[in-house]
Amino acid sequence: MPKIVISDTSTLILFHKIEELEILRNVYNDIITTPEIAEEFLEPLPDWIKIVLVKDKKYQEFLETQVDLGEASAIALAKEMEDPLLLLDDLKARKLAKKLRLNFTGALGVLNKAKQIGIIDKIKPMIDKLLATNFRISQNIIDELLKINDENASR
Repeated sequence: MPKIVISDTSTLILFHKIEELEILRNVYNDIITTPEIAEEFLEPLPDWIKIVLVKDKKYQEFLETQVDLGEASAIALAKEMEDPLLLLDDLKARKLAKKLRLNFTGALGVLNKAKQIGIIDKIKPMIDKLLATNFRISQNIIDELLKINDENASR
């Protein structure tokens, strides 16, 4: 289990939209985010999500030339922490995090972990809820995730 989990806006929004923010809490206990992400979220954050300021604003500003403000702040904060896990769903942000050798996962990774540790019984109903939002993912990835979780991939 990572000591530090930093969430980007998109992951918070997705779990909020499907009314499953508690899954994040149950999987990771403590989550931190930045003031920029808290502002982008447009809702009050649960009190178990801590807000932490990025110290190196110049680095954050540099990252903002490559990704959106929230993602830049999350990645900048991750670079200031020891062995963090980033919760990112944006492809561009994930590519940048990979280039910077940061550990990351997204909404599907969170759901997979929730299933593995027994927080949810089935992953498919959660994927269906995500797909009812504006969340986009390839059918191949969904099928693979269902397969590794011993769930029927038929829609």
